[in-house]
Amino acid sequence: MDTTPEQSPDRQPDPDPEQQPEPEPEISPSPSPGAEIPPRPAHPPRASLDDGLRFAFGTLTALPVQVARWDREAARVGMLCALPVGLTVGLCAAAMGGVLLFLGAGPLLAAVASVAVPAVLTRGLHLDGLADTADGLGSGKPADEALRIMKRSDIGPFGVITLLFVLLAQVAALAELYGESWTRGAVAAAAAGLVARCALTLAARQGMPAARPEGLGAAVAGVVPPRAAVGAAALAVVACAGAGALVDVYAMPMHGLAALAGLAAADLLSRHCVRRFDGVTGDVFGALAETAATAALLVLTFG
Repeated sequence: MDTTPEQSPDRQPDPDPEQQPEPEPEISPSPSPGAEIPPRPAHPPRASLDDGLRFAFGTLTALPVQVARWDREAARVGMLCALPVGLTVGLCAAAMGGVLLFLGAGPLLAAVASVAVPAVLTRGLHLDGLADTADGLGSGKPADEALRIMKRSDIGPFGVITLLFVLLAQVAALAELYGESWTRGAVAAAAAGLVARCALTLAARQGMPAARPEGLGAAVAGVVPPRAAVGAAALAVVACAGAGALVDVYAMPMHGLAALAGLAAADLLSRHCVRRFDGVTGDVFGALAETAATAALLVLTFG
């Protein structure tokens, strides 16, 4: 017979003396109305003009400039500072052509020198981007495969042919312009450098996606507000038209039109690359610069 007393359902078993009671969870007291609330994490500080200029010269040229900041805010200011970079490169190209003409060289050699200066100041990165973009577009492959082709270190047939014709077109256009006058060739070289870098500002406007999650394209794609991009383009067109006055007052409209044509050609290429690659890359930015410069030079030969 079981003599164990029957426990009622409401009776709890005696606690084990060796078992420690579980601590009650701590409840954070709600802040009183007068208490300070911790501030939310602050956004990255706004980039200064110095940060932007360092970013622009450090990424768009091979000049020994130390990039102080590498973030989206610095990229925004940096891409808006692409115009001073373009003007610097263009003026260097014009000066080299002028020096050779002063020393007695012909227009063809002066044109070759003016085309070589931007390549040297960028270590050929824009030309390499042009060749890689041509290989990617010419492959006819889907976006992922085309991007892999563009990332290879070698240059395919489409890239070689594109480089050949673009460089020949630039040299031929400048040779013709230098042949007419030193001023005409020098202004064209400077304008081409300015328009080429302004095309990069336009390509970095908001709404332009990056094709890869890394690289220069991912760093600068979509950082420039649309109004600022349009303002930069308008400034470049006005500056080129004003520079045309150094040649002839009647040349001002043609120089403004050349700038518009260069920017339009680069914009068409950027839109096509977005459709083909699902975004832009650093190689595409290089191709846009060379396309804008070439289109602007070709238009100037018609004036």
